[in-house]
Amino acid sequence: MHVLVTGGSSGIGAATALAYAATGARVTITYNTGADRAAEVVKRIEEAGGEAAAVHLDLADHETIAPASAAAGPVDALVANAVRWGNLMPGSVAFEDVPAAEWSAALHANVVGNALLVQAVLPGMRRAGWGRIVFVSSGIAEEGVPGPGPYGTAKMALHGMARALAWEAGKDGILVNVAVAGLTITGAQRPIPQEVLDGLAARTPSRRLSTAEDMAALIVFLGSEANRNLTGEIIRDGSNAGRSAHAL
Repeated sequence: MHVLVTGGSSGIGAATALAYAATGARVTITYNTGADRAAEVVKRIEEAGGEAAAVHLDLADHETIAPASAAAGPVDALVANAVRWGNLMPGSVAFEDVPAAEWSAALHANVVGNALLVQAVLPGMRRAGWGRIVFVSSGIAEEGVPGPGPYGTAKMALHGMARALAWEAGKDGILVNVAVAGLTITGAQRPIPQEVLDGLAARTPSRRLSTAEDMAALIVFLGSEANRNLTGEIIRDGSNAGRSAHAL
């Protein structure tokens, strides 16, 4: 099985690449600015006896999408994890003050860029008669947070894209789903006081926040043969339950 994980140089993407490799899958990850981090993920996979490669991809630069897909070659599963975060922090700006350029940039990269990426890999999956596509979304898309409206809007658009694809590609053996990350503990996140993390965890059924590895396990299930016929679904990890949260 060959898997393409975008944004695979750190966080949830890196954890997903490592989790797939542990199942014996061949993994290609993409990176934008994190070439060194991507090389380290590839090294870790290879040292464990797996097969991996890294290619450059910038969702905001659509000219990089076809070359990245061609370099990766035919894939059985696509994990669309890469994202353009934008410059808006929660509570940083009123909705009416968000520049038009910020809206355009968020939609250009996160919606159109992902659509073009799917267009690049989908024909190969159709020919094979089998495929899995997993979009990685955020609790911000459903719960909302004041400030980063373009980001949340773009992530919610992936939910609609997944549902449309599920209906169109299902007859060809291709299953498409969305994995929604809540506040996910990764090595790259901004520092958050422990008392804040403890309070957020207390508002979840499991009384703990998810790790990148928790999300990776969900993604690998959705994007593997273990998923027999689950498609068009929005699956939320436990960190989403009962509160607004997002991946960092």
